[in-house]
Amino acid sequence: MSVVFDTSVLVAGLVEAHPAHRAAFPWIRRVHAGQLRGLMAVHSLAETYSVLTTLPHQPRIAADNALRLIRRSLRRFKLVSLGARDYSATVRTVAEARLVGGIIYDALVARAAAKSRAEAILTLNRRDFDRLGPLFGVKVRVP
Repeated sequence: MSVVFDTSVLVAGLVEAHPAHRAAFPWIRRVHAGQLRGLMAVHSLAETYSVLTTLPHQPRIAADNALRLIRRSLRRFKLVSLGARDYSATVRTVAEARLVGGIIYDALVARAAAKSRAEAILTLNRRDFDRLGPLFGVKVRVP
């Protein structure tokens, strides 16, 4: 089974103090055990770094520690790249659905899931992804 991990699940799985860590971490562990094919949109790699280094968490996660955490914990994940045509198609899809604002970034994750033919998107942001799943033909799961 192949699953695209949204940033919300990646961060929760990587940060023990996160309220959803106990739900998210086993999914990352399954990728490391070879029981699940973990995929990640390239956009989510950057977003995960951004969130890790700005979390209101004490002590703060320093840039070098965030990089180490990502490299160590997400090394078995396959990155899914989107090209210019993918971006254009995603903007068109979202605009035609009359969705506005930051949901475009979640739509990039949905596009990556569709492009990679993943069986599902794993997210803690069910509200937005439930609107996007049907637009991109992907299922949405919550850990």
